[in-house]
Amino acid sequence: MADPSSYRPKPGQIPDSPGVYKFRDDHGRVIYVGKAKSLRQRLANYFQDLAGLHPRTRTMVTTAASVEWTVVSTEVEALQLEYSWIKEFDPRFNVKYRDDKSYPYLAVTLNEEFPRAQVMRGAKKKGVRYFGPYGHAWAIRETVDLMLRVFPVRTCSAGVFKRSAQIGRPCLLGYIGKCSAPCVGRVTAEEHRELAEEFCDFMAGRTGAYLRRLERQMQEAAEEMEYERAARLRDDIGALKRAMEKSAVVLADATDADLIALAEDELEAAVQIFHVRGGRVRGQRGWVTDKVEAVTTSGLVEHALQQLYGEERGDAVPKEVLVPALPEPVEPIAQWLSERRGSQVSLRIPQRGDKKDLMATVGRNAQQALALHKTKRASDLTTRSRALEEIAGALGLDAVPLRIECFDISHLQGDDVVASMVVFEDGLARKSEYRRFQIKTFQGQDDVRSMHEVIGRRFKRYLQEKQKSGEWTQEPSADARVDDNGVTAGTGAVDRTGITDGTGATDTAGVTDGTGSITHSTVTGPGAVTAHPDEPEPDPMAGRPTDEDGRPKRFAYPPQLVVVDGGAPQVAAARRALDELGIDDVAVCGLAKRLEEVWLPEDDDPVVLPRSSEGLYLLQRVRDEAHRFAITYQRSKRGKRLKSSPLDAVAGLGDTRRQALLKHFGSVKKLRAATVDEICEVPGVGRKTAETVAAALAGAAPPAPAVNTATGEIMEDDGAPPAALSAERGQER
Repeated sequence: MADPSSYRPKPGQIPDSPGVYKFRDDHGRVIYVGKAKSLRQRLANYFQDLAGLHPRTRTMVTTAASVEWTVVSTEVEALQLEYSWIKEFDPRFNVKYRDDKSYPYLAVTLNEEFPRAQVMRGAKKKGVRYFGPYGHAWAIRETVDLMLRVFPVRTCSAGVFKRSAQIGRPCLLGYIGKCSAPCVGRVTAEEHRELAEEFCDFMAGRTGAYLRRLERQMQEAAEEMEYERAARLRDDIGALKRAMEKSAVVLADATDADLIALAEDELEAAVQIFHVRGGRVRGQRGWVTDKVEAVTTSGLVEHALQQLYGEERGDAVPKEVLVPALPEPVEPIAQWLSERRGSQVSLRIPQRGDKKDLMATVGRNAQQALALHKTKRASDLTTRSRALEEIAGALGLDAVPLRIECFDISHLQGDDVVASMVVFEDGLARKSEYRRFQIKTFQGQDDVRSMHEVIGRRFKRYLQEKQKSGEWTQEPSADARVDDNGVTAGTGAVDRTGITDGTGATDTAGVTDGTGSITHSTVTGPGAVTAHPDEPEPDPMAGRPTDEDGRPKRFAYPPQLVVVDGGAPQVAAARRALDELGIDDVAVCGLAKRLEEVWLPEDDDPVVLPRSSEGLYLLQRVRDEAHRFAITYQRSKRGKRLKSSPLDAVAGLGDTRRQALLKHFGSVKKLRAATVDEICEVPGVGRKTAETVAAALAGAAPPAPAVNTATGEIMEDDGAPPAALSAERGQER
């Protein structure tokens, strides 16, 4: 590992002007390329204290052995040179967007004497008109087949064209009217070129004039009683309309635009692009890339623009490019796009209307692409096996963790503190074993103490099951005790309210699944062997603790690895809870979200798994699932609390009369101040019910005034409005 101070340029050597810089390693290979408005200011950022650098930047500067730069006159030139060098040197620390395939285009070879319509992939050629890209080549062929009825341009290869010209007989398409047969002289080269240009105009979105012309010709043919010609024109119109339907109109003003959206996490980013031409989505493409450098959303957008338009010229660069975030600064990249198009290009964020709605659709596609990318990696058996092996190797485990449990804490500024436990077995989510906890031993915000309580409660239940079976005789230490709402060490008492399943219901043991019954789940335990595909599957219940009815016991099956959402403090709390119970055969680690570092108990430095590590992907999925499950439960509890009313406890008062009372008086506060006679005025409420309501409200303490957290305004009515809920969600964990 190199010391950046060993190759730091001397003060005054770096010019204060725009330019592009390259970092090289000790073998002379370029590992990073960047541009700057001021080389002096930008490069100075790389040679500060290593502790203040982003981890990815720190890795880059310690890998590098030298830095060099090239001065340019403008920021646009710097942008162009940066793109050229990234493409030439392929530096390992630069974000690179790579397609997983070559997208097909509909191409018309206007550079030939007899232009040809065909499917093309790869690099663009000069003099060829391109439309697309399309998702599939068959979609292009279907569109062309429909349009050849009206625009019978050449589609055959050079060999077929030359042979037909030699024998003086056209190919099959010439006989059936889907080619004008220029090979045998049915049309001249000028007439065929005009036909090809009309084909291009129609594909570019100028469709109305051609349809109107065909309809007029059809009417004229019908008036002249040329019914066969009129029928043929009618079929041509239908073919063109079907071709138009294949790309739905999304923007009514015949817009030419590309819409770019991103979905990203700490390690990867998914890019989706919709190509809109003539107000229609003509093509869609996308890919997923590793975030190998410390880059913001604006930086990702800039890299995507360079990748998309670095080789494009003219109409291939649209008039509008809509993005989720503008590069900083935006002027150089906008000027660069305009130069490549040859006219002004609008680079902006859509704010309203159809374009904003379409951008939201592109964003959803990007989110789906990123989720699908991770799901594909997680669903493959070989990939899962490799992920578990990588986790075992990185954490120093004796065997792969076939059962992983992950815990997360969620709250809203210390209120409604809950926790979640998710279970992954053999790398797959086991949702029937998910559990949710309410933190009951204290009030307020303390994630470390909450994690200690939850881990203690979960494993006390495990020890209780082992004590019943005689497998465990050691008593937990007194330090591991919790209050009466939890499980008391050594007593076998069970929390009947604090541990719930996915619905919040509890059984007599205090823990249930999503339906109130025990789910028969397949579990892979320590030392389990995966069955060969040709052999009968092993009994999924074999080796698993069961009750008298043969059903699996809850919490009786221990994990090989406990993952907590957090860093060193949360990991230490989890390890301490296990030590207090005398459990030393369960590994513990934490995954810190900010830098995706894996923390181990009593280690001062985290374990950093490679970005492409399948083990890190699995840990991320486990952690994200625990976070989702916890925050869903926390929101549910908060919503019930905010919607609760003193009227809910009034015996004999149903929803209809409760709503009638609130509608009549406007709020619980005004209802509390009303007399019995005033309550009787509400339709459907008798005197006995009115007296019950008045007594219940008089005995209930008035709640604290509700506050609209979006505006800070104290509200007269009880309860929080939807706006308050929305504002709170931005502060929940």
